[in-house]
Amino acid sequence: MAETKREIERKYEATGETPLPDLTEVAGVSEVTDQGVMELDAVYYDTPDLRLAADSVTLRRRTGGSDAGWHVKFPVAAGVRDEIRAPLSDSLPSELAALLRSRVRTGTVVPVVRLRSARDVRHLLAADGTLLAELSVDTVHAERLPGGPEATWTEIEVELADGAGPDGSGGPDPALLDAVEKRLRKAGIHPSRSASKCARALAETGEPPRPAAVPGRPGSAAAVVLAYAREQVDAIVALDPAVRRDLPDAVHQLRVACRRLRSAFKTYRRVLDRDVTDPVGAELKWLAGELGVARDQEVLDARLRAGVAELPPALVLGPVRARLRRRDAARARSARHQALAALDSARHLALLDTLDALLAAPPLSEAADRDAPKVLARAVRKDHRRLARRVEHALSLDPGHERDLALHEARKAAKRARYAADAARPALGKPAKRLGKRVKALQTLLGEHHDTVVARTVLRELGIQAHGVGESAFTWGLLHGREEATATAIEHELPAAWKRASAAKLRSALTR
Repeated sequence: MAETKREIERKYEATGETPLPDLTEVAGVSEVTDQGVMELDAVYYDTPDLRLAADSVTLRRRTGGSDAGWHVKFPVAAGVRDEIRAPLSDSLPSELAALLRSRVRTGTVVPVVRLRSARDVRHLLAADGTLLAELSVDTVHAERLPGGPEATWTEIEVELADGAGPDGSGGPDPALLDAVEKRLRKAGIHPSRSASKCARALAETGEPPRPAAVPGRPGSAAAVVLAYAREQVDAIVALDPAVRRDLPDAVHQLRVACRRLRSAFKTYRRVLDRDVTDPVGAELKWLAGELGVARDQEVLDARLRAGVAELPPALVLGPVRARLRRRDAARARSARHQALAALDSARHLALLDTLDALLAAPPLSEAADRDAPKVLARAVRKDHRRLARRVEHALSLDPGHERDLALHEARKAAKRARYAADAARPALGKPAKRLGKRVKALQTLLGEHHDTVVARTVLRELGIQAHGVGESAFTWGLLHGREEATATAIEHELPAAWKRASAAKLRSALTR
């Protein structure tokens, strides 16, 4: 069974003769104890074209030390990584292989570097003996595999003790690393230029991974749109393992990346040939839809639970919370199964390959080589006019089912207009940012309205189920009425929100 450890550390350049300063002068550190030297032997694996290293992901099989086994490390922030560990075995454990699938796909990983290290360990202790951090002086011997160049270096690594989160909860305050670094710098010890041993080994023993080049003339419409597309593709790849790990908001963010990319293909069809991008967009829609069951269920569950929690106890009649728990648990299991099945499917892997191929050889259209501001501004204004038609149509209808449907269509148009403005920001600057912000506010209102529509449908179903087995349906009806009142209040706010998002000066500023 794999386990996850949050690794918060910093690395420093050193030599075998580098003296360490007295770290008991660091506030909070009462004692530094020598733990002796450990011999570590790790083989790092990657695809032949180093896809993992290119994304700052590492996979290793290590023997020696207290954590022998298979380790996958994902970057979280500067100096922060999540390490997922599995027991030592001859082959890569399937649960770790799944986390790498969006990068490895149908290929295989091979040994690329072997690192043998002599690790001289010291513990930084508080006055009560609590372990605050571990400092190690590592003498590293790297060998490029198979049978390639070799390199040797020494580095210092300082890692917060287990249990220390980014906010210091459950362990020492990460500010301790700042204090230790201050002492090290005064002693002439400076941060390492490499984020990891594997990255340094690849750089010193051969060719490191090269970042993907963005096609298109600098300043052209193609360059801006393709850079934005690259961001979304990278997000889709990176969020795949996050969804598998069930990290907070991962499903939502992966769906957003799919939607943003699909929207860019539609908005900027004068830059990228729609005969090529439309089928890709259909596959992105499929993936977002498969993930949507999990995300929509998560949002609805939270909304219904919050609605019950806000009611006075005297108005919660019958086993309301128990019925919600049963419903939520059953649907959450089904939704997660559906999401993981989609990520494990050949269809998903084929989509990722297609996206890579599209970015490597983009289907450029007539306007691709033109200067970005004019081409992108025209596309953004076009999407805004589309939004205007939908909003004005929805607001012209009487409250009811038809208006609800029209407002949902306006919401989708608002997303597209917002994403168009976001993609154009590198070329259009503050005008695109301002427009995107106003449209986002409108989209938020429309989204909240749609949530009330979905919630009312489910609350009616729950009320019918409760009544059918002899339970009181009062609370479900009360919640339904509250959702209806919320929808009415939102509809009253919409004209003012649309007025702010449709100001003529916002659109005209795009052309300046």
